[in-house]
Amino acid sequence: MTTTANIYQNYIGGKWQGAGSGETFPNYNPATGELIGYFPLSGEPEASAAVEGARAAFEKWRLVPAPKRGEILYHVGELLKQHKEELARTMTQEMGKVLKETRGDVQEGIDMAYYMGGEGRRLFGRSVPVELPDKSGVAMLDPVGVVACITPWNFPIAIPTWKMFPALVAGNTIVIKPASDTPLSALRL
Repeated sequence: MTTTANIYQNYIGGKWQGAGSGETFPNYNPATGELIGYFPLSGEPEASAAVEGARAAFEKWRLVPAPKRGEILYHVGELLKQHKEELARTMTQEMGKVLKETRGDVQEGIDMAYYMGGEGRRLFGRSVPVELPDKSGVAMLDPVGVVACITPWNFPIAIPTWKMFPALVAGNTIVIKPASDTPLSALRL
């Protein structure tokens, strides 16, 4: 009996694409040795394309009002909650961690989505007194651009969300570089 493994792609600039070289790497279940799938062996060209895509998206995303960005993150939390078991099982398959712990990893992501969703209504600037009479200084919070999120293999949902969600609610865009041991978890996220 022959089984066919899935071949996964990167999501860059709103499109699914493989590595420009066409090269892939296999990912195996460490407990069973079962092939999970093949993932793009990405390099500098794909990283540059991802940054350019995120930079282009930034021009629109930064203009979305912070409360709306927070609302979107709250919805992401709802989606994570709906897919909690699937995400936990994917992590267990990829890294061998027990389900109780991978469910906790997903719960961290859910909690971060809800928390950062609320922060969309609390992104305040500051008004401070200055040395001149009848004057005040104002500091506004502005998005800065593209944020790189390099993620570890051992918490492939929780730690990326700790990086991604604050950046997104603040109006920045992101590029995620997942650990090569857990690429499917990052892809599903």
